[in-house]
Amino acid sequence: MLGWRTPATLLLLALLVAPAVLSINALAKTYPEQVSGDVIKIGMTISLSGKYQHEGMQALCGIQAAIDYFNDKGGIDVGGKKYKLQLIYYDDQSKKDLINSLDTQLVTSDGAMFLLAPYSSGLTLAAAPISQQYKRIMISHGGASDKIFQQGYQYMVQILTPASKYFKTTLELIKEKDPQAKIAFIYENAAFAKAVMSGAKAYAKELGLNVVYENTYEPKSTDFSSIIAEAKSSGAEVLIGGGHYEDGFQLVKQAYELGWKLKFISILVAVTHESFYKDLGPSIAENVAGPSQWEPMASYTPEAAKKAGKEWFGPTKEEWLSYFNKHCEGTPAYQAAEAGAAIVFLVKAIQEAGSLDTDAVRQAMNNLDIMTFFGPLKIDPKTGLQVGHPMVLLQWQNGEKQIIYPESAATADPVYPAPNWWKAAEATEKTTTTTEEKTTGKPAGEATTITTSGPAEETATTEEGGNQLLIAGIIIIILIIAAAALFMRR
Repeated sequence: MLGWRTPATLLLLALLVAPAVLSINALAKTYPEQVSGDVIKIGMTISLSGKYQHEGMQALCGIQAAIDYFNDKGGIDVGGKKYKLQLIYYDDQSKKDLINSLDTQLVTSDGAMFLLAPYSSGLTLAAAPISQQYKRIMISHGGASDKIFQQGYQYMVQILTPASKYFKTTLELIKEKDPQAKIAFIYENAAFAKAVMSGAKAYAKELGLNVVYENTYEPKSTDFSSIIAEAKSSGAEVLIGGGHYEDGFQLVKQAYELGWKLKFISILVAVTHESFYKDLGPSIAENVAGPSQWEPMASYTPEAAKKAGKEWFGPTKEEWLSYFNKHCEGTPAYQAAEAGAAIVFLVKAIQEAGSLDTDAVRQAMNNLDIMTFFGPLKIDPKTGLQVGHPMVLLQWQNGEKQIIYPESAATADPVYPAPNWWKAAEATEKTTTTTEEKTTGKPAGEATTITTSGPAEETATTEEGGNQLLIAGIIIIILIIAAAALFMRR
């Protein structure tokens, strides 16, 4: 038997390990492939296959667009010296167990000076320790979880709005439009939705809003009728919640069909998809709202920056979109915009630092308060958490998504309350009343009482009548027997 240290065994191990090492190297890609002059290498793992491949492809196109913009301008100035940007990236296949080795490879072998996090909070949490271990700034463009920035990592920086702030714009709009509104929180019992709603509940309390109902449902739930009935009974007139696409879709659909008289609806994720309106139809989807990180119609411009008292930096929306469409067809998703904004934020910090030193650039990030095509960007200096970028609040109006809040990004005024939902609820109530009156021939109020107690009363009446007949029968039999007895004696 061969020992594990014999030449033959070691050779066998080498042959087994070598393909894995070579496969990692073979997966490495660069953009642009060739760069002349001095280069700043930015490393990243991104999901180009697996669960997050759609989001990953969007992110890659958004990053490439931002790199094109700066490189086409001759590069970026670092202490009087021009540098071009080059991206080195691997497909992490949406797998957490690949993150550590690939990010290590980027730093130790590929010479990445700065890092971009992978897509999703789970993969970003797996990548964060590498940032700390090798003292490399890592910018999170697809990890919304607040938890990432509660671990004490010194070089993690966030671009997108954290999960705890997703419903901030929704709640501010309600406070402005209807501060006495009665709110129901109904959401998926899953990590993302719970993180979002934890922040929403705290902010609602801070604003002094009236939350009258709260409930969760398990992932993959399809029937929300009992929860909706309870929420209706509580008097709630604003619905906030959801989780992912299908559950949010069904929650809204059933709320409408069950005649919930809602003034406003704000739902996670589902409302941002074009299929939401298409599949639900205008009678239901019209005036339904929800939070989004960014939308193409957002009016973030140099003029808006000036009005807000912020410095504008990077490409305009039109410039970035032009570069984006060289890499990806169609309308960009917000995953593309937030990833492109990560490059813009990094470039601005490098220029402000006048250095490529990690600590100098990280310190420069603490002082940035800028507006970009993605919107305002500002981080908490201590944690790296994004505190400057607001979620935009969407609302479906006349078959199109409109941004209704904040005002700096708005493309339309909010529709509040939602007239189609009130009319539908009133129609449902009227239909119910008419049906009851036809059934009983009495006013609806009496009909309701009869409908609720009628079967029980009918049963009781039947039983009572049956008992009376039995007693009467027994009495008759006794009388017959008595009469017969008297007759026999005679």
